[in-house]
Amino acid sequence: MTTSDDALSGWEPAQGALAQLDMLQIAFRGRLAHVRLNRPAKRNAISDALIEQLHAAFVQLPETVRAAVISGEGDHFCAGLDLSELVERDIEASVLHSRSWHAAFDAIQFGRVPVVAALHGAVVGGGLELAAACHLRVAEDSAYFGLPEGQRGIFVGGGGSVRIPRLMGTARMADMMLTGRVFSADEAERYGVVGYRTPDGQALARSIELAGRIAQTARMTAFAVMHALPRIVEQSPTEGLLTESLISAIASSTPEAQARLQAFLQGKAAKVVRS
Repeated sequence: MTTSDDALSGWEPAQGALAQLDMLQIAFRGRLAHVRLNRPAKRNAISDALIEQLHAAFVQLPETVRAAVISGEGDHFCAGLDLSELVERDIEASVLHSRSWHAAFDAIQFGRVPVVAALHGAVVGGGLELAAACHLRVAEDSAYFGLPEGQRGIFVGGGGSVRIPRLMGTARMADMMLTGRVFSADEAERYGVVGYRTPDGQALARSIELAGRIAQTARMTAFAVMHALPRIVEQSPTEGLLTESLISAIASSTPEAQARLQAFLQGKAAKVVRS
């Protein structure tokens, strides 16, 4: 088991273009990337500049990276849209603004590497939309989840209406938006929003540990899980089964897969055991 101190040591700050993204702290260790939202005074609220930087960061991750962790500096993961920037927009401008969030979060969900979200404090509005775009979510005791858009007189615009109901169900999302209901970390785990729970102060270390495991996954397998699996789920059973067969054939025919299968047959690879 990786200790907290081990998980948080040995990181090298990003260089070049990634180092210029001043609303993020980006660091690398081996095949892992850590992207940290860095607006603690604003509870890491997402401004136009921050959404652009998030997009740029995940598009420009080095080829050597195999998994990433995203977290928030300070007491909160992310409190959602920066309402101080909310301006009166016409319909066209509002659509384009929403689409810029979609592009950024698509770069996370459908990017090159799986992403683990380390959640603490507020995971609210756009913060929950961001977390929903990640592939795994780890929540500390302090984490709480809300969608205050209903109370603000607006609607989700960062992909929440697509991603969040797939995690918790449409009825629960509607409850959050209509009544302002806030879910605790335990409730979020029970409802499928998060897959892992930790005491306060341990979500980042646990997320880094999980990212380390993910980084050992064969590249084509990880790609298939990220890009093919969510699309297969949306297909009819007949189409999904055909797509599964095609992706399975592609993944198992790569040199990496062949080498791993040979290692297993020769008794050199670990077997599945009960943890």
